[in-house]
Amino acid sequence: SSAIFLTSSACLGGTACVVTGQPFDTAKVKMQTFPDMYKGIVDCFVKTYKQVGFRGFYKGTTPALVANIAENSVLFMCYGFCQQIVRKIVGVDRKTKLSDLQNAAAGSFASAFATLVLCPTELVKCRLQAMHEMQLSGKIIQGHNTVWSVIKGVIQKDGPLGFYRGWSSTLLREVPGYFFFFGGYELSRTFFASGRSKDELGPIPLLLSGGFGGSCLWIAVYPVDCVKSRIQVLSMAGKQAGFMGTFVTVVRTEGVLALYSGLKPTMIRAFVANGALFLAYEYSRKLMMKQIDSY
Repeated sequence: SSAIFLTSSACLGGTACVVTGQPFDTAKVKMQTFPDMYKGIVDCFVKTYKQVGFRGFYKGTTPALVANIAENSVLFMCYGFCQQIVRKIVGVDRKTKLSDLQNAAAGSFASAFATLVLCPTELVKCRLQAMHEMQLSGKIIQGHNTVWSVIKGVIQKDGPLGFYRGWSSTLLREVPGYFFFFGGYELSRTFFASGRSKDELGPIPLLLSGGFGGSCLWIAVYPVDCVKSRIQVLSMAGKQAGFMGTFVTVVRTEGVLALYSGLKPTMIRAFVANGALFLAYEYSRKLMMKQIDSY
Protein backbone atom coordinates (compact mmCIF):
# COMPACT_ATOMS: atom_id res chain seq x y z
CA SER A 1 0.00 0.00 0.00
CA SER A 2 2.91 2.37 0.67
CA ALA A 3 3.87 2.00 -3.03
CA ILE A 4 0.37 3.18 -4.01
CA PHE A 5 0.65 6.19 -1.70
CA LEU A 6 4.11 7.02 -3.07
CA THR A 7 2.73 6.80 -6.61
CA SER A 8 -0.18 9.11 -5.70
CA SER A 9 2.25 11.58 -4.14
CA ALA A 10 4.40 11.45 -7.27
CA CYS A 11 1.30 12.09 -9.44
CA LEU A 12 0.49 15.23 -7.47
CA GLY A 13 4.12 16.29 -7.65
CA GLY A 14 4.30 15.62 -11.40
CA THR A 15 1.15 17.68 -12.03
CA ALA A 16 2.58 20.60 -10.03
CA CYS A 17 5.80 20.27 -12.04
CA VAL A 18 4.08 20.53 -15.46
CA VAL A 19 1.61 23.30 -14.57
CA THR A 20 4.41 25.56 -13.32
CA GLY A 21 7.05 24.69 -15.92
CA GLN A 22 5.40 23.97 -19.29
CA PRO A 23 5.99 27.36 -21.02
CA PHE A 24 9.71 27.18 -20.14
CA ASP A 25 9.91 23.56 -21.33
CA THR A 26 8.32 24.57 -24.65
CA ALA A 27 10.90 27.36 -25.07
CA LYS A 28 13.68 24.87 -24.24
CA VAL A 29 12.62 22.35 -26.94
CA LYS A 30 12.15 25.07 -29.58
CA MET A 31 15.57 26.62 -28.86
CA GLN A 32 17.33 23.23 -28.69
CA THR A 33 15.97 22.06 -32.02
CA PHE A 34 16.10 25.38 -33.92
CA PRO A 35 18.78 27.54 -32.23
CA ASP A 36 19.12 29.81 -35.31
CA MET A 37 15.48 30.91 -35.10
CA TYR A 38 15.73 32.50 -31.65
CA LYS A 39 18.19 34.97 -30.12
CA GLY A 40 17.25 34.04 -26.56
CA ILE A 41 14.42 33.22 -24.16
CA VAL A 42 12.65 36.60 -24.53
CA ASP A 43 12.82 36.43 -28.34
CA CYS A 44 11.43 32.88 -28.23
CA PHE A 45 8.52 33.89 -25.97
CA VAL A 46 7.70 37.00 -28.06
CA LYS A 47 7.82 35.17 -31.43
CA THR A 48 5.80 32.22 -30.10
CA TYR A 49 3.13 34.56 -28.73
CA LYS A 50 2.96 36.59 -31.98
CA GLN A 51 2.82 33.53 -34.26
CA VAL A 52 0.71 31.05 -32.30
CA GLY A 53 -0.71 32.96 -29.33
CA PHE A 54 -0.70 32.04 -25.65
CA ARG A 55 -1.74 28.43 -26.39
CA GLY A 56 1.61 28.00 -28.18
CA PHE A 57 3.34 27.85 -24.79
CA TYR A 58 1.15 24.94 -23.73
CA LYS A 59 1.55 22.80 -26.86
CA GLY A 60 2.27 19.25 -25.76
CA THR A 61 0.84 19.77 -22.25
CA THR A 62 -1.23 16.56 -22.33
CA PRO A 63 1.73 14.26 -23.21
CA ALA A 64 3.92 16.35 -20.84
CA LEU A 65 1.45 15.68 -18.03
CA VAL A 66 1.26 11.97 -18.91
CA ALA A 67 5.07 11.84 -19.20
CA ASN A 68 5.64 13.59 -15.90
CA ILE A 69 3.05 11.60 -13.95
CA ALA A 70 4.20 8.30 -15.48
CA GLU A 71 7.88 9.10 -14.96
CA ASN A 72 7.48 10.34 -11.41
CA SER A 73 5.16 7.46 -10.45
CA VAL A 74 7.68 4.86 -11.70
CA LEU A 75 10.65 6.90 -10.44
CA PHE A 76 9.46 7.38 -6.87
CA MET A 77 8.01 3.87 -6.60
CA CYS A 78 11.28 2.35 -7.88
CA TYR A 79 13.27 4.80 -5.71
CA GLY A 80 11.95 3.02 -2.60
CA PHE A 81 12.82 -0.42 -4.05
CA CYS A 82 16.25 0.78 -5.18
CA GLN A 83 16.94 2.19 -1.70
CA GLN A 84 16.37 -1.33 -0.34
CA ILE A 85 18.74 -2.75 -3.01
CA VAL A 86 21.39 -0.21 -1.97
CA ARG A 87 20.86 -1.22 1.70
CA LYS A 88 21.42 -4.88 0.75
CA ILE A 89 24.56 -4.01 -1.25
CA VAL A 90 26.10 -2.02 1.61
CA GLY A 91 24.86 -4.58 4.16
CA VAL A 92 22.67 -2.46 6.45
CA ASP A 93 19.26 -2.96 8.06
CA ARG A 94 16.03 -2.23 6.11
CA LYS A 95 15.23 0.78 8.30
CA THR A 96 18.71 2.33 8.26
CA LYS A 97 18.81 5.89 6.94
CA LEU A 98 20.91 6.06 3.79
CA SER A 99 23.58 8.69 3.21
CA ASP A 100 23.02 11.41 0.60
CA LEU A 101 25.39 9.61 -1.79
CA GLN A 102 23.56 6.29 -1.34
CA ASN A 103 20.19 8.01 -1.97
CA ALA A 104 21.67 9.53 -5.14
CA ALA A 105 22.73 6.05 -6.33
CA ALA A 106 19.21 4.67 -5.59
CA GLY A 107 17.64 7.52 -7.60
CA SER A 108 20.01 6.83 -10.48
CA PHE A 109 19.02 3.12 -10.57
CA ALA A 110 15.32 4.03 -10.39
CA SER A 111 15.54 6.44 -13.34
CA ALA A 112 16.54 3.61 -15.72
CA PHE A 113 13.07 2.05 -15.22
CA ALA A 114 11.39 5.45 -15.67
CA THR A 115 12.84 5.85 -19.21
CA LEU A 116 10.59 3.04 -20.46
CA VAL A 117 7.45 5.12 -19.82
CA LEU A 118 9.09 8.51 -20.37
CA CYS A 119 10.58 8.11 -23.87
CA PRO A 120 7.31 7.58 -25.87
CA THR A 121 5.44 10.42 -24.12
CA GLU A 122 8.42 12.80 -24.42
CA LEU A 123 8.69 12.06 -28.15
CA VAL A 124 5.04 13.08 -28.69
CA LYS A 125 5.49 16.16 -26.45
CA CYS A 126 8.66 17.38 -28.21
CA ARG A 127 7.14 16.92 -31.67
CA LEU A 128 4.05 18.94 -30.75
CA GLN A 129 6.18 21.69 -29.18
CA ALA A 130 8.40 22.09 -32.26
CA MET A 131 5.74 21.40 -34.95
CA HIS A 132 5.42 25.09 -35.90
CA GLU A 133 9.21 25.40 -36.37
CA MET A 134 9.33 22.19 -38.45
CA GLN A 135 6.78 23.74 -40.83
CA LEU A 136 8.49 27.17 -40.85
CA SER A 137 11.85 25.60 -41.72
CA GLY A 138 10.27 23.61 -44.58
CA LYS A 139 11.30 20.24 -43.10
CA ILE A 140 7.67 19.11 -43.19
CA ILE A 141 4.80 20.45 -45.30
CA GLN A 142 1.89 19.80 -42.98
CA GLY A 143 2.21 19.20 -39.27
CA HIS A 144 0.07 17.18 -36.87
CA ASN A 145 -1.53 19.51 -34.35
CA THR A 146 -3.10 17.07 -31.91
CA VAL A 147 -1.75 14.34 -29.65
CA TRP A 148 -3.66 11.62 -31.51
CA SER A 149 -2.52 12.79 -34.96
CA VAL A 150 1.13 12.67 -33.79
CA ILE A 151 0.62 9.18 -32.30
CA LYS A 152 -1.06 8.00 -35.54
CA GLY A 153 1.78 9.51 -37.59
CA VAL A 154 4.45 7.68 -35.56
CA ILE A 155 2.64 4.32 -35.86
CA GLN A 156 2.07 4.72 -39.63
CA LYS A 157 5.67 5.80 -40.33
CA ASP A 158 7.75 3.72 -37.89
CA GLY A 159 5.40 1.31 -36.09
CA PRO A 160 5.24 0.98 -32.26
CA LEU A 161 9.05 1.03 -31.92
CA GLY A 162 9.00 4.53 -33.42
CA PHE A 163 8.00 5.82 -29.97
CA TYR A 164 11.43 4.80 -28.70
CA ARG A 165 13.40 7.12 -31.01
CA GLY A 166 15.93 8.78 -28.74
CA TRP A 167 15.63 6.11 -26.00
CA SER A 168 19.43 5.69 -25.67
CA SER A 169 19.75 9.48 -25.31
CA THR A 170 16.96 9.46 -22.70
CA LEU A 171 18.80 6.73 -20.77
CA LEU A 172 22.09 8.63 -21.04
CA ARG A 173 20.34 11.69 -19.65
CA GLU A 174 18.29 10.07 -16.89
CA VAL A 175 20.79 7.73 -15.18
CA PRO A 176 23.56 10.28 -14.43
CA GLY A 177 21.01 13.11 -14.24
CA TYR A 178 19.00 11.56 -11.44
CA PHE A 179 22.15 10.80 -9.49
CA PHE A 180 22.68 14.58 -9.34
CA PHE A 181 18.92 15.22 -8.92
CA PHE A 182 18.44 13.11 -5.79
CA GLY A 183 21.98 13.82 -4.60
CA GLY A 184 21.46 17.58 -4.87
CA TYR A 185 18.03 17.35 -3.20
CA GLU A 186 19.26 15.25 -0.27
CA LEU A 187 22.44 17.34 0.20
CA SER A 188 20.37 20.51 0.26
CA ARG A 189 17.92 19.01 2.79
CA THR A 190 20.86 17.95 4.97
CA PHE A 191 22.19 21.51 4.80
CA PHE A 192 18.83 23.03 5.83
CA ALA A 193 18.17 20.41 8.53
CA SER A 194 21.59 21.14 10.15
CA GLY A 195 21.47 18.19 12.55
CA ARG A 196 17.66 17.97 12.92
CA SER A 197 15.46 15.42 11.15
CA LYS A 198 14.91 16.16 7.45
CA ASP A 199 11.21 15.36 7.96
CA GLU A 200 10.82 18.51 10.06
CA LEU A 201 11.72 20.86 7.20
CA GLY A 202 9.15 23.50 6.22
CA PRO A 203 7.91 24.45 2.72
CA ILE A 204 10.63 27.03 1.88
CA PRO A 205 13.62 24.67 2.51
CA LEU A 206 11.78 21.91 0.57
CA LEU A 207 11.11 24.26 -2.36
CA LEU A 208 14.75 25.39 -2.41
CA SER A 209 16.05 21.81 -2.07
CA GLY A 210 13.83 20.59 -4.93
CA GLY A 211 14.91 23.54 -7.05
CA PHE A 212 18.57 22.85 -6.28
CA GLY A 213 18.19 19.15 -7.18
CA GLY A 214 16.51 20.03 -10.48
CA SER A 215 19.24 22.56 -11.31
CA CYS A 216 21.96 19.97 -10.60
CA LEU A 217 20.27 17.51 -12.98
CA TRP A 218 20.06 19.92 -15.91
CA ILE A 219 23.54 21.40 -15.53
CA ALA A 220 24.98 17.86 -15.58
CA VAL A 221 23.11 16.46 -18.58
CA TYR A 222 21.89 19.38 -20.71
CA PRO A 223 23.92 18.57 -23.90
CA VAL A 224 22.52 15.00 -23.85
CA ASP A 225 18.97 16.36 -23.59
CA CYS A 226 19.65 18.72 -26.50
CA VAL A 227 20.71 15.79 -28.70
CA LYS A 228 17.64 13.81 -27.56
CA SER A 229 15.28 16.66 -28.54
CA ARG A 230 16.87 16.93 -31.99
CA ILE A 231 16.59 13.18 -32.63
CA GLN A 232 12.95 13.02 -31.49
CA VAL A 233 11.81 16.13 -33.41
CA LEU A 234 13.87 15.96 -36.61
CA SER A 235 13.12 12.24 -37.14
CA MET A 236 9.64 13.47 -38.18
CA ALA A 237 11.18 14.60 -41.47
CA GLY A 238 12.99 11.33 -42.20
CA LYS A 239 15.76 9.08 -40.93
CA GLN A 240 17.80 10.75 -38.20
CA ALA A 241 21.29 9.73 -37.03
CA GLY A 242 21.69 8.13 -33.59
CA PHE A 243 23.08 9.80 -30.46
CA MET A 244 26.79 9.92 -31.44
CA GLY A 245 26.04 10.86 -35.08
CA THR A 246 23.75 13.73 -34.04
CA PHE A 247 26.15 14.89 -31.31
CA VAL A 248 29.14 15.01 -33.70
CA THR A 249 27.10 16.77 -36.43
CA VAL A 250 25.90 19.50 -34.03
CA VAL A 251 29.42 20.12 -32.66
CA ARG A 252 30.99 20.19 -36.15
CA THR A 253 28.42 22.35 -37.91
CA GLU A 254 27.11 24.60 -35.11
CA GLY A 255 29.75 24.47 -32.39
CA VAL A 256 29.68 23.26 -28.77
CA LEU A 257 27.52 26.20 -27.60
CA ALA A 258 24.61 24.91 -29.74
CA LEU A 259 24.35 22.02 -27.26
CA TYR A 260 23.50 24.60 -24.57
CA SER A 261 20.83 26.44 -26.56
CA GLY A 262 17.75 26.93 -24.37
CA LEU A 263 19.64 26.45 -21.09
CA LYS A 264 18.25 29.65 -19.50
CA PRO A 265 14.52 28.73 -19.70
CA THR A 266 15.48 25.21 -18.60
CA MET A 267 17.21 26.47 -15.44
CA ILE A 268 14.26 28.75 -14.58
CA ARG A 269 11.85 25.85 -15.15
CA ALA A 270 14.08 23.38 -13.29
CA PHE A 271 14.15 25.48 -10.14
CA VAL A 272 10.47 26.42 -10.10
CA ALA A 273 9.00 23.11 -11.33
CA ASN A 274 11.18 20.77 -9.27
CA GLY A 275 10.69 22.90 -6.18
CA ALA A 276 6.92 22.46 -6.73
CA LEU A 277 7.42 18.73 -7.47
CA PHE A 278 9.21 17.91 -4.22
CA LEU A 279 7.03 20.19 -2.10
CA ALA A 280 3.86 18.52 -3.42
CA TYR A 281 5.46 15.07 -3.12
CA GLU A 282 6.72 15.46 0.46
CA TYR A 283 3.55 17.07 1.81
CA SER A 284 1.14 14.65 0.13
CA ARG A 285 3.33 11.72 1.28
CA LYS A 286 3.24 12.96 4.89
CA LEU A 287 -0.52 13.45 4.70
CA MET A 288 -1.07 9.96 3.30
CA MET A 289 1.27 8.35 5.85
CA LYS A 290 -0.76 10.04 8.63
CA GLN A 291 -3.92 8.54 7.12
CA ILE A 292 -2.31 5.06 7.21
CA ASP A 293 -1.21 5.51 10.84
CA SER A 294 -4.70 6.64 11.92
CA TYR A 295 -6.29 3.36 10.71
